[in-house]
Order: sequence, then C-alpha cells, then structure tokens
Amino acid sequence: MHRPLERYLIRPFLDMRLRNKLFVALGLASVAPLLFFAVYSYETMKNELSRQMYASMATTTDQIGANLKMKLDSYSKVSSSLYLDRRLRDFLSADYTNSFAYIDGYDYVDGVFRNMLVTNSDITSIAVYLDNPTLPVDEVYIRRANADAKRSPWYEAANKAFGNVTFTPMPATHPTDQQVTQGVLERKPSRIVLARLLDNDSLNFPYGILTMDIPETDLYALMAKENRNKDLFIVSEQGVIISARDKAKLNHPLGEYVKGGPEQGRTGSFLGRYDDENVYVVYNAIENGWKVVSIVSYDSLLSNVKRAFSRLLTIAIVCVLLAIVLIYVAARMFTKRIEKLLQITRRIEREDFDVQAGSVSQDEVGRLMFAMTKMAGRMKALINEVYKKEIAKKEAEMNMLQAQINPHFLYNTLASISALAMRNHDDRIQSMVTHLAKFYRISLNKGKTIVSLGEELRLTNSYVAIQQLRFNGLLHLHYAVDEAALPYPVVKLVLQPFIENAINHAVWDDDAGIAIIIKARIEDDTLVLEVIDDGMGMRPETLARIRSSAADDAAGGATVGATGGATGGYGIRNVDRRIKMTFGDAYGVRIYSRFGIGTTVQLRVPLSGPL
Repeated sequence: MHRPLERYLIRPFLDMRLRNKLFVALGLASVAPLLFFAVYSYETMKNELSRQMYASMATTTDQIGANLKMKLDSYSKVSSSLYLDRRLRDFLSADYTNSFAYIDGYDYVDGVFRNMLVTNSDITSIAVYLDNPTLPVDEVYIRRANADAKRSPWYEAANKAFGNVTFTPMPATHPTDQQVTQGVLERKPSRIVLARLLDNDSLNFPYGILTMDIPETDLYALMAKENRNKDLFIVSEQGVIISARDKAKLNHPLGEYVKGGPEQGRTGSFLGRYDDENVYVVYNAIENGWKVVSIVSYDSLLSNVKRAFSRLLTIAIVCVLLAIVLIYVAARMFTKRIEKLLQITRRIEREDFDVQAGSVSQDEVGRLMFAMTKMAGRMKALINEVYKKEIAKKEAEMNMLQAQINPHFLYNTLASISALAMRNHDDRIQSMVTHLAKFYRISLNKGKTIVSLGEELRLTNSYVAIQQLRFNGLLHLHYAVDEAALPYPVVKLVLQPFIENAINHAVWDDDAGIAIIIKARIEDDTLVLEVIDDGMGMRPETLARIRSSAADDAAGGATVGATGGATGGYGIRNVDRRIKMTFGDAYGVRIYSRFGIGTTVQLRVPLSGPL
C-alpha cells in the first residue's frame, strides 16, 4: 500500500515545480472547505426535503386511507341493511313449488334494490345469487348460483368470510356484441365486487350471496386530486393493483412496476425503481389489508434541492475560480525570483557564465542571486585562464606530434629513393620524386592538421604510389570507400602510418607481396575507416600487449608497437593520440589481428568534426 502511494501520489508531488506545489497546497487549503460546505449543504437540504416530503406523502396516504375506509364502510352498511331485511330473507328462502307467491316478492325486491341504487349512485348493480331451485330468477336482481358464478373469486372469498363483507377486485370484461345480445356475458368495467353470505340467522344455512358492483373509478375519485405530482395506487392485501390512474395496470401485481423495496408492515417507505427512474414510495394499510401507495419521482422530489444547489454551486465555482486566480498570482510572485535563480544556475551548469541578475531585492533570495552572479563572473575568469593555457599546451603538443611524422617518413622515403637509384639507375626515380612532392604538398598544407577524407585518401595514394615503385608489383592496394564519407574531416596522416606498418612488418612472403584494403563508411554519427592487410598478422600475446599498451598510453604510460618495435609502435600511438586530442577520448584506433591471417586497424572519428 505504501509503495503505490509513494509512486503515484507522493513522488509526483515532490517532483512538481515549487509554483505547482504552492498552487496545489494553497488550492486544497482554500477550495476543499468550500466544496465540503457545498456538498454538506446539498445533503442537508436533500435530507430535510426528503423528511418533509415523507411527512406530506404519509399524510396524503393516511387521508386517502381514511376516506377509503369510510367509503367501504358505507358500502358495508348498505349490504347490512339488505342482510338484516327479514322480508327479503323470507322471500328468497321460501319454497315456491306449485305457487305464484314469488310475484309479490319480486315487486318488493325491485322496489328495495331500485331504491338502493338511486340513493347510492356509486353502486352500479346489486344482485343475489341463490341455490333455491323453486324460485324463478330474473337474471337482474335475482340470479342463479351456477357453476360460472361459483368459480368467481368473489364467490370463493364470500364463502371463506363467514358472513363478513368481502371486497374483491374484478377486471373489466370485453365480450363480443353477439355474446351481449345472447345474454351470455355482460360488458363491465373494472370494478370491486362486495360479496357476503345471506343466512337464516345461522352461517350453517346460507341461502344466497349478496353482491354489489362498485366501479373502480369511484375509488380512484378519492385520490384523483392528489395524483398530480405523484402516482397513487390502491392495492389489495396480496399486492394486486385495485385502483390507479393508468387503467392498464389494474389487476396486475404492483411488484411488476415498482422494484427495489419490500412492503413490510402496515406503514412504511422505501426507495425503488418505477418507469426506469428512481422513486420514493410511501404506503399505508387500512383494516381490511388494502394499502394506499404513493410514488414520487426522486428527481422531482429533489428538484427544489437541485435548483438551490445549482445556485449554491454557481457561487462556489465563482469563489473557486477567484481563489485559483489569487493563489496563482501569489504563487507566481513568490516563485518568479526562485525560477530566475534556477535559470542562472542552469546557465552556469551549461558553462554560460555571462549571467545578469537584473534588479535585485535585499531579501534572502535577492542576496543569493547577487552571490551567484558574482561567483559566475569569477568562474568565467578562472576557466578562461585555464582554457587558454590548455589550448596553448595542446597546440604545442599537436604541432610536435605532427612534426614528428614528417621527418620519420622523409627518412624512409629518401632511403627508398637511394636504394632504387643505386640498384637500377632507372627513370622511375623521377616518378617517385613526383609522388613525393605531391605527398608533401598535401601533408604540409600550410600547417593545417585537419583535412577532408578525400584529401587524406589522395595523400595516402601518393604514398602508396611511391611504395609500389619501390616494391615493383608486390604491393596491391584496393579501396572500398563510401563517397558520402569523402567531405567529412579527419586528422591528417591517419592512414599512412598503418600502411607503412603493413609494408614493413606484415609481409611474410617476399615473392607474394601483400594486399591492403582501405575502407570508409558512415555508421550513425561516426565515420569508420579500416586498413586491412593479408599479411602474417600478430600472435595473441603481441596483440594483447598492444592493447594493454594503448590503455597505458591513455593513462600516460608507455606504448609498445604493433610488432614490438619502436617504429611501428610510434606510428600507431601517434595516430591514436592525435585522434583523441582532436575528437575526444571516445574515438581513436582499434586493432584486430589473427596470426597467419592478417590484421585490421579500425579508426573511428565523429561526423561532427573536432571539439
């Protein structure tokens, strides 16, 4: 835990610029409390409004529940008046075998039931279902308790209620016109059927079931005015919707539409999902188990909070932006001079000592800047003094090394001319002298020590021409040069010493002679030169001694030549030291050799030129 925290939080903060650190620290110190206050205000307003809304919804459901109970009680009283009507009981339970006395009874039933319907306009129909086979039925007020009736939910509920009033929600019926005409079915809207057993003062001997149809719209009227900003439902004890604004949801379980919270207890509330949005649900149950459920959109509930919070957030954002600007200005004023001091330090690091502090204050930072500029001036003076001395020393050493090459070569060349003249008295001497003149004309070159690779190859070619005259066909020279490498600078006389070493020390068969290949190519930003011969090569111990001597020479020690002799070692050491002094210690001479196969000398110089 500590390692990821340090990697992704602590370390990035420590690596920030000082201005950013101050900006972050002061920003958190000022912005965080403001944001906390905004969030705390929002949560406080949301909780308070939720509490008030719950109280309002609970009051609404309580009131609707009370009105619903009164409504159902009024229906129960109507049913009780018929239940206690002895004359109605006697008419319905009498035996009318071979008798027409039922006609008078029908007159009484029509009068009583019509009066009930007139005085209770919210009841759409009243009917009694009988098992009395001697009483003819009119299928209006008196109906036969046939198999279809006995399968109805209200019939089963009435039989289980032991004479108590039951209320059973029934869905709307939609028979065809033919079924209606034939009297098979009736068109009825969604309704609640009040049903209770009719008996002769004993539940063991019921003589029929009284039913009253109450339209669902009559119950919905109790909550229609409260249904503007919320959805209200009346649901049964089993959770089936009895009354609602959306009639398509009637007689469906409320759980199909409201998700996320159980309805436990007689009253309560929970947060759920309804119509793909978060809702707040409050419910209240009445004595018969029915519940009044109120549903309010959570977004609607919090609309006032969101409006108030949006205003508060706008003010907070303005304050945050103002705080950020002020913090940025303060941090910039504080760190500007420190950045100036850092710039001076970096310029000194890049060896630029021409620094000026400008106007300097008298505080700690100003005094430090003044001391830095004074120190830079002093360092510049000291470095210039040392630099001039070192340049003079290197130029003297370079000139000395360069001067050492020419006499050494001149001695060997003159010896060759003398030998040739004494032996053959040949006019080839004229050609040799011509090549010698060309060689010196390029090598002297008005004292310049840096030439292009093309000039160096011409110089080498003049030397090889002289040696070919001397050895008469025993020296075979080949070139493999990338033309793109010809313009790049090299130290003068870097190839000739290695060709001279190959001629003097690598020939193992005087009859076969020696073949030498000069290669030049570009690798990335480096010019690579190679002198390859097929001479006798060097033994491993000799090659190891040369490499060790080169390392000692770089450290200021002695050097041993490629063949162990002074002459060969002097030329190799001379070239390697001149390359390092001109281009840097990363460049110089590398030697590879196998005894009996040959030797390869590789020289590496930068394309960018001298230091």
